[in-house]
Amino acid sequence: MGFDNIPHFGKLLRRTFLASALLAAGLAQAQPGAPVKLLVGFPAGAGTDAIARLLAEKLKDELGAPVVVENRAGAGGQIAANALKTAPPDGHTFFVTHDHSISILPQVIKNPGFNPATDFVPVAGFATFANVLAVSGGTPAKTYPEYLNWVKTQRGGKDTIGVPAPGSIPEFLVKLIAEKSKLDLQAAPYRGGAPMMADMLGNQIAAGISSVPDMIEHHRAGKMRIVATIGAKRDPLLPSVPTFTELGFSNLNDYPWYGVFAPTGTPQPIVDKFGNALQKVLAMPDVKTKLTDLGLTVGYEPQGQFSGRVRSYTQTWAGIIKASGFQPQ
Repeated sequence: MGFDNIPHFGKLLRRTFLASALLAAGLAQAQPGAPVKLLVGFPAGAGTDAIARLLAEKLKDELGAPVVVENRAGAGGQIAANALKTAPPDGHTFFVTHDHSISILPQVIKNPGFNPATDFVPVAGFATFANVLAVSGGTPAKTYPEYLNWVKTQRGGKDTIGVPAPGSIPEFLVKLIAEKSKLDLQAAPYRGGAPMMADMLGNQIAAGISSVPDMIEHHRAGKMRIVATIGAKRDPLLPSVPTFTELGFSNLNDYPWYGVFAPTGTPQPIVDKFGNALQKVLAMPDVKTKLTDLGLTVGYEPQGQFSGRVRSYTQTWAGIIKASGFQPQ
């Protein structure tokens, strides 16, 4: 006997599918003690990892469940992003990341394995920051013009500037600086900010571009000197350092961002619950102080506002990347 001959089988099948959907939507509530994972695409000890661990410690009380950081380091966040794509949309896996993994990687890699527009749901934004150019302690230059003059007079007009990853915003900044200064400046891509910092601290390279969270402590200690920053205005932590805009560059006013994403299909109540918990954590004075000290400008952005920021930022850098002539690898 075929299924078509079984009375009411169609209705039963529809009810089964509906029950399964409702079960998925309520899974987080059905397992209130199950751990929540925060995926991080960079190694333990890196800036993003430190930020995620600070948030995890506070989120556990707001969510009523253990919150653990899971490092899926490598490829500029690509490995973690693909882990998020395949994670069940049950409210137990989120991705704490900055702009590179979401806005830049899909534009510079032919087959990243994920599409942020279809595979991820923006949950909330929580901070912005600046990418900065710094010179190593062994470099005599103390300002941006002094660095360019040093390259011109002492290095024959050539130098290598470290960047945390190939096809990253820092690499495109190197191209822009080279074009404007008419110097032969080449990006040296590393596998993350930490090894680049190690070479800068060891004076193996004279300059590097990375985020404020990566560089601020070394700058404060006098082991390297930040000489220029991205942004529409000067960074509050670096009031004496000019912006690239002040130095004559255009289209460098959009700040990179930090935010949280969930797998597509995550029920809206779960997204809202996490966003509300994050908002409460960011309002805690000790959290805001610690994130600010790391070089972030803290500010909660709900889902809709954060989605708009991500779209705008992605479009801005799409134009810059295209104009640079960069070919996806």
